[in-house]
Amino acid sequence: MAVASGFAPAGFSPGFLDHGGPYYIGPAVEGVRVVGLMICPHHINYQDAAHGGVISTFADVALSHAVYDAERPRLTPSTVTLTVNYLAAARLGDWLEARVRIDRLGGHTAYTSGGVWRGEEQVATMSGVFNFRR
Repeated sequence: MAVASGFAPAGFSPGFLDHGGPYYIGPAVEGVRVVGLMICPHHINYQDAAHGGVISTFADVALSHAVYDAERPRLTPSTVTLTVNYLAAARLGDWLEARVRIDRLGGHTAYTSGGVWRGEEQVATMSGVFNFRR
């Protein structure tokens, strides 16, 4: 499978995210940009599925990116809580999209939720709380 049309490499800062991705940034849905991930060989566990930590990291990346991108100048979110519920396995070559909602953006705290999707099938639900400074 190929990277979905309209998505470009995210170019997140070097470090840990280089190992979890590559991640892609796509068009906005209801004002929040969609984040994409192609499941590659380095994401696979002993059951030939994406490791749960890959999906969890993807959820954290997508939720925090929505907060980061919510205002100008950009916000600097730190994860306070992250909840991921796994609904289906992702397999090698699967294209995943994280679709996020910002449920509340307060003075220093953001509440987010959404899902990870493989086409029309939801792979996981996710929610997170993030602290930030303006």
